[in-house]
Amino acid sequence: MKLYAAVVGLLARIPESLWLLVCRLGSGAIFFLSGRTKVDGLLTLKDSTYTLFEYEYALPLIPPDIAAHAATYAEHGFPILLALGLLTRAGALGLLGMTATIQIFVYPDAWPTHLSWAAILLPIIARGPGTLSLDHMLGLERSRSPAPVSA
Repeated sequence: MKLYAAVVGLLARIPESLWLLVCRLGSGAIFFLSGRTKVDGLLTLKDSTYTLFEYEYALPLIPPDIAAHAATYAEHGFPILLALGLLTRAGALGLLGMTATIQIFVYPDAWPTHLSWAAILLPIIARGPGTLSLDHMLGLERSRSPAPVSA
């Protein structure tokens, strides 16, 4: 038990900014890499992307060509914001909204995957980007003392 307590003590010292950076980069990578499959070159949408949004994704209320552009640009833009730590909470909220849309309208049976994406995004939304971010450097987010741990 002493060894376990010692390991827990060490793990509890992992700086919040470090694990928030890992959350930002990890969640951003998921969406950015997905966005890269939808384009040729920098941001030219592939014909297959339009087909995907017309037949497989088929969102209600949004025409497929608009949805294809919006989702592809969001999959590129929001992850870049997360990587930079700029407007971080807005970027994370945008990706959480995409996750909810995918869960509800596209792949409702993929909830374990979407739940894991939400689990990575929620700490960013709740705690902010951490001190290793442009938000912090620009004064858009303040650092704060760690939340008290209750017994």
